[in-house]
Amino acid sequence: MVTEQASPLIIGCDFSSSPTRRKPIVLALGQRQGARVQLAALQTFDTLAAWGRWLAQPGDWVGGFDLPFGLPRELVQALGWPTDWLGCLQHYRRLSREQIRAQFAAFCDARPVGGKFAHRATDGPAGSSPSMKWVNPPVAYMLHAGVPRLLDAGVHLPGSHAGDRRRVALEAYPGLLAREVLGRRSYKSDDRARQTPDRLIARKDLITALEAGQTRLGLRLKLSHAQRDALADDASGDRLDAVLCLLQAAWAEQRHTDYGDALYGLPPAMDPLEGWIVGADAPAFSGIAPPPAA
Repeated sequence: MVTEQASPLIIGCDFSSSPTRRKPIVLALGQRQGARVQLAALQTFDTLAAWGRWLAQPGDWVGGFDLPFGLPRELVQALGWPTDWLGCLQHYRRLSREQIRAQFAAFCDARPVGGKFAHRATDGPAGSSPSMKWVNPPVAYMLHAGVPRLLDAGVHLPGSHAGDRRRVALEAYPGLLAREVLGRRSYKSDDRARQTPDRLIARKDLITALEAGQTRLGLRLKLSHAQRDALADDASGDRLDAVLCLLQAAWAEQRHTDYGDALYGLPPAMDPLEGWIVGADAPAFSGIAPPPAA
């Protein structure tokens, strides 16, 4: 019998551009062994500076981060910004949020109803919001707060920016897997009034599906009873979202380690300026759970 080697550290990050004690950045830490992904711990950060210091530590990890890593090429070209990824992000980080909002709003105001926002190529298959949105959700500000700290930490962004290949950062999106399992059912809310029994049931159904490997990733989540309860009881969904990102990162690490994919599952034809959400082009779940891991 061949013993499967454990992976390097896998992390999933539920990100906030303005973290607080009440609404921190959440990291899910784990390892992959074969088709199983073991959740080891959850870690929170109340400030961007503390999160940035954690990223900069030496180590071996592959992480999935719930924030956009790039902007639509159409938008960048229309604004006359640099069209290489690093040049664009260096320009972007120097802007204030007020400047970002003003320039993006002017871009949208000049476009017809129904096509206000520019989209990245990954938005369609991932079902994600345009990375230029500054409200509901404010993903443009998440990019502005998060990616410069990834850059400062010197991590490697496959397909977009070369860095320390022992610390690999990939764009993840928990909604990709959640919708695959739940469809249009909501499983989380920051509004206490909307933290309903139906959403609790949806979180439990989602956790059950992840443990059974019933997503396009074909990976089975391994939890303790206490971990399962903690994920279900977090009505904000932040901890569960971090775990969804953990699974996406584990899938990418599997593509790299087991199949020699230097892009960690990202499509070779992706636009380096825009980036790509890991797993967005993987085939949807077939309805047959993968076999149990050895």
